[in-house]
Amino acid sequence: MEIRGSLDLRKRQVLIFLVLLGLSRADTESAHYSVAEETEIGSFVANLARDLGLGMEELSSREARVVSDDNKKYLHLDLLTGDLLLNEKLDRDELCGSTEPCVLNFQVVLENPLQFFRVELHVKDINDHSPTFLDKEILIKISEGTTIGTTFLMESAQDLDVGSNSLQNYTISPNSHFYIKIPDSSDRKIYPELVLDRALDYEQEAEIRLTLTALDGGSPPKSGTTLVLIKVLDINDNAPEFPQSLYEVQVPEDRPIGSWIVTISAKDLDAGNFGKISYTFFHASEDIRKTFEINPISGEVNLRSPLDFEVIQSYTINIQATDGGGLSGKCTLLVKVMDINDNPPEVTISSITKRIPENASETLVALFSVVDQDSGDNGRMTCSIQDNLPFFLKPTFKNFFTLVSEKALDRESQAEYNITITVTDLGSPRLKTQYNITVLVSDVNDNAPAFTRTSYTLFVRENNSPALHIGSVSATDRDSGTNAQVTYSLLPPQDPHLPLASLVSINTDNGHLFALRSLDYEALQEFEFRVGATDRGSPGLSSEALVRVLVLDANDNSPFVLYPLQNGSAPCTELVPRAAEPGYLVTKVVAVDGDSGQNAWLSYQLLKATEPGLFGVWAHNGEVRTARLLSERDAAKHRLVVLVKDNGEPPLSATATLHVLLVDGFSQPYLPLPEAAPAQAQADSLTVYLVVALASVSSLFLLSVLLFVVVRLCRRSTATSVGRCSVPEGPFPGHLVDVSGTGTLSQSYQYQVCLTGGSGTNEFKFLKPIIPSFQVHDTGKNMGEIENFRNSFGFNIE
Repeated sequence: MEIRGSLDLRKRQVLIFLVLLGLSRADTESAHYSVAEETEIGSFVANLARDLGLGMEELSSREARVVSDDNKKYLHLDLLTGDLLLNEKLDRDELCGSTEPCVLNFQVVLENPLQFFRVELHVKDINDHSPTFLDKEILIKISEGTTIGTTFLMESAQDLDVGSNSLQNYTISPNSHFYIKIPDSSDRKIYPELVLDRALDYEQEAEIRLTLTALDGGSPPKSGTTLVLIKVLDINDNAPEFPQSLYEVQVPEDRPIGSWIVTISAKDLDAGNFGKISYTFFHASEDIRKTFEINPISGEVNLRSPLDFEVIQSYTINIQATDGGGLSGKCTLLVKVMDINDNPPEVTISSITKRIPENASETLVALFSVVDQDSGDNGRMTCSIQDNLPFFLKPTFKNFFTLVSEKALDRESQAEYNITITVTDLGSPRLKTQYNITVLVSDVNDNAPAFTRTSYTLFVRENNSPALHIGSVSATDRDSGTNAQVTYSLLPPQDPHLPLASLVSINTDNGHLFALRSLDYEALQEFEFRVGATDRGSPGLSSEALVRVLVLDANDNSPFVLYPLQNGSAPCTELVPRAAEPGYLVTKVVAVDGDSGQNAWLSYQLLKATEPGLFGVWAHNGEVRTARLLSERDAAKHRLVVLVKDNGEPPLSATATLHVLLVDGFSQPYLPLPEAAPAQAQADSLTVYLVVALASVSSLFLLSVLLFVVVRLCRRSTATSVGRCSVPEGPFPGHLVDVSGTGTLSQSYQYQVCLTGGSGTNEFKFLKPIIPSFQVHDTGKNMGEIENFRNSFGFNIE
């Protein structure tokens, strides 16, 4: 039986744990039922299967059960019918007392899967309790001289029912002296008061017996009665008497001020004012009067000031009781003060060492003593420090301890230790005192300086001012004092050709680096060197780091015009036929910039022109093109000034002067514009290609003209036409070709020129090119040779 009971208890505990564990997953909906208290066992409450939407087989298969919050089996679930039945009689007054409504919470547990449903059972109150008085008899002493209308408080009845079934009224048995009055109460409770309606006469009636009845609001109402005994008081002929002459009481010393200590009560057989007793201290010392006070009416002794067992362990107090007629009685009150653990241990430091070297072991740090003013276990103590500290406590004699280091310390790992000495007594509750000691560890030079980085990269813009601060290096030393003071220096460069001493210097104290002279990006783009950091310990320790200096380009180079040459020689003249369409490529200005990045990005614009609006310059490639159709009214010679500007800040610029000659009588050959190729070659290669291309094309063009003239002369004698072809007189263009984006001439053309005699106008016939374009790699020509070659044929244009 014991084993089975133990198993059932464990099952209930596991079930409760599962219920609590699954509350977070329980359905938020709950079922609400009600039942009247005292309903018989087995009474039907509700059909859970129907309310929860479950079948009978599901209830059995999932082992449905009802579990209450307090683990009591108030309800029983019939798995065959799904009915929820009472398992025991419910007493609402015992379960909930005066709480209304009275709700019992249950959970319906289903397994496989685990599921919970919450059920609330409201227990309704019935009128099953009668009002009862705690005292079977109420004694009231009234002097025969009491005035009519005087009220006397009486003990109220108790009714365990609530609501309308609770206590509602009081009545008293018929008499000629008193009636019952029920005053209004702030807490809505009913308290009876006895009111004197007719004067009393001690000689006629010394004692009156009445019956007080309490009624509730049930249907039918229930009642309870008690006996009210009224004694009429007479004259003073008895002195107050104490039940005992000596009272002893034990009071803990932590009793708060104003607390009740004891009530001393004396009795007087007289009635009326002669039976009223007042209490006072007599022959009391100043300490007693400061520490205690007595209520003169009730005889209650209260605490007036704090007690201290360590100062006074007991008090002897004499108390006197005096009635209204002047008679008195005496007794003695002995108050014993009980010790409590109200004094924490005290720590007294005799000697202390706050700095110890890091390489020393078993060094005395502190000598101290501990004491507790309490007694017994309250005065016994234990002493300890934190765990995992390289220190330990060692008891010496009596209550003295020493704090000693147990091994050599490492200042770099921990420069100081905050040691807390904790002293705890064995009282209840335990009190403790903590004393903090800070131990500093002195340093030795055992760490070399360490740079914040193994390598530094500094950026300096060229053309800097001498002595410019270009950056800093920093090293730290884990040591302290002079052992941590670091000095910086430049180490000999690994490149023997690098003039490091004339390039940079370093501040030995803070590691600031300075450029000693102005740097030129085009001459020196970067260099690197090593710096050293040495501490001032003995012996000194050092380390080194690599510094790389990158020179940033500045916009200090103006654009340089490669074509047309601006060297003061004979200007280059470009020929444009008057029949050229808008957008006709006249020439291309080619320029380079010695800088890099955006400082070398060039843009072109037409700064000056003989006739504005006739020509335009493309901003990104420098191509000069016609902006509109040419007319006979346009001047023959034009001077264009093209501004070449870089993208630096501030921008630098250069100008290129072009001479353009408009040729009359030509019609522009219908030639497709060559596609510009991206400038990929360096500035030097571009110049060479341009010169070679110009020389080659000019040579081919002149050769074509020469051949053309010879052929025409040979055929002159056989010509039968009226007109004749001849080489036109006057200036004639040496070339009519495009310049590509790379600055080279893209195509060469040979033209057949025919002048028809006898006509008023000159007509030119342009043939398709008969010589294909090709790449020229001859670098031995120059612009001067080209100009001389052209001038030799009489095509020099002023």
